[in-house]
Amino acid sequence: MRIGIIGAGALGGTFAALLARAGHDVEVTARGAGLEAIRADGIRLSGGYGDVHARVAAVEVLTVRPDLVLLCTKAQDAPLALGRHAELIDGVPVVVVQNGLDGVQTAERFLPHSTCVGVLSIIAANYTEPGRVRVTTTAASYLGRGDGAADDESRRIAAILSEAVPVVAIDDFRGAQWTKLVVNMLNAVPAIVGRSVQEVLHDRRLRRVVAASMRETVRVGMARGIRFGSLQGLSNARLRLFARVPVALGQVLPWMMGVRMGKVPNLGSTQQSVRRGQPTEVDHLNGAVVREAILAELDAPVNEALTVLVHEVERIGEFLPEERVLAEVPA
Repeated sequence: MRIGIIGAGALGGTFAALLARAGHDVEVTARGAGLEAIRADGIRLSGGYGDVHARVAAVEVLTVRPDLVLLCTKAQDAPLALGRHAELIDGVPVVVVQNGLDGVQTAERFLPHSTCVGVLSIIAANYTEPGRVRVTTTAASYLGRGDGAADDESRRIAAILSEAVPVVAIDDFRGAQWTKLVVNMLNAVPAIVGRSVQEVLHDRRLRRVVAASMRETVRVGMARGIRFGSLQGLSNARLRLFARVPVALGQVLPWMMGVRMGKVPNLGSTQQSVRRGQPTEVDHLNGAVVREAILAELDAPVNEALTVLVHEVERIGEFLPEERVLAEVPA
């Protein structure tokens, strides 16, 4: 198939390399140094899926109408990217590979004639330098849309992507999105202090902050009537129990997630953006929890404080002392 991938960062680059290895004709979009590197030497993928050197077409805007599109930009970049491609790809099936809760709905607004589905990727990948990606954790990805059962089109697209990397079509995608949002609470603290996710989760004081942000996310989801989907060993029942226990006991959950990550340092997508001097997705992660809490007539002080601190790191271009996190986040 001809597959267009909008955004060749860590996950976009991973999917591009693996789909090209599976024999698909891949065209990716990139900018600046990334575009130059891919044009000169392709995408070099290392780590969990083996070494792949994928020579793919690289452009600023897709040039040929594909059979399938993967939207792999950061959530805040999606409207601009979709607007630039709408005329070419409207009517083509689109897979939104993005964090947050609103990616599929955003794509549907720009592409009214396309089937738009979402993918929740648990793959951990570091964009080490332009055109280079290292996969630190492999995992199945989960595809779907809406609240109902997985439909035939979702299963068809999942089968295509599974030629490159395991992708499972799931029911109740919205509930799974919320579970992934809980998992994504691992991002903020490492991005603020400049340490790997594993280092943060092995620090008892910082792990408590992460646990508090996760617990707050679950409580907001419950108030919004969410039934959490099963991902990463997390289930609706387990997360609801987690929301009820004291945060000191709840630290076991993020600690176990850190153990499963292994020893290869995982920076998290938010910290990777900070290190590249790019805007982060924090408003679509911790900030999404704050917005959903307002809709539920609740407060979300932990995630609100973390959002503010990540924005400070973005603004000043420097990581903050751990003491700032411990002093300013009410965990």
